[in-house]
Formats: sequence, C-alpha cells, structure tokens
Amino acid sequence: MFEPFSGSYYLGRLYVEPHDGATPAIARQDYKALRQQLYGNEGHGSGPVVMKLDQRHFPVTGVPSVPAETLAVPPEILSDSQIENPPSLREVLLATADRAEQLLSLIGSVEDRRRQDDGSVDGPAGDGRPTGI
Repeated sequence: MFEPFSGSYYLGRLYVEPHDGATPAIARQDYKALRQQLYGNEGHGSGPVVMKLDQRHFPVTGVPSVPAETLAVPPEILSDSQIENPPSLREVLLATADRAEQLLSLIGSVEDRRRQDDGSVDGPAGDGRPTGI
C-alpha cells in the first residue's frame, strides 16, 4: 500500500472520504499492516501512525467501519484539502516512526503552549489542525 518516498515518509494512494468521527481513520486491518511496516516487532516508536494530506499532518486510528485503502477524515480536514468531490483517490504521505514521533512531540508542544497561555486547551493533541510543519 505504501512504499519508501524519502528518509521521513512513505508514499501511498488512498481514497479520501468524509468521516463523522473526531479523528482521521483507516481500516483496522490497514492500520495493523502499517504499524507492522513502520515499527516491526521491535516495539520502538509505539505511538500512533501519522499521515500527511496536502499540507496537514495528523495521527490516524484503525476503525473496522472504514473501507480498505481508504482514509476517512473529519470535515474540517477535508475542507482544508484540495479535494472537491470525495471520495477521491489521492497521494498520502505516511511518516516513518522517527518522523511520527517528532511530529507528535511538536503537536504536544503546541498544546502545552496553549495551556500555558490561557489555562485551557482548544482541542486534543493531534486534532488534525495545521501544525506549521
């Protein structure tokens, strides 16, 4: 499904469609296969799988109701993309384990700064909003 693209990403093509859930999701079987591809049996980098669609990074979960080879995204992520008529077959980047860990730490840093600024958090870490990365 995905093949090496650079030192930090794999490249694949998935159908992208709208999803009512709060977080982006792929089919549970695809999720398990990607985790095995990224992390193997070593267990290091055990964080979530991180994908990039257009200019936006976000962690994804595995959900049984999502069709195979499909990335289901919440409306706010879909509206930020260049997709006009979903479902649409699109190139999607999958972060390597090291890159995913780095991206998630940056997302966490943004959340920590928001929490320090006003004592509240606008949304959960990894909520799919642009990170500036």
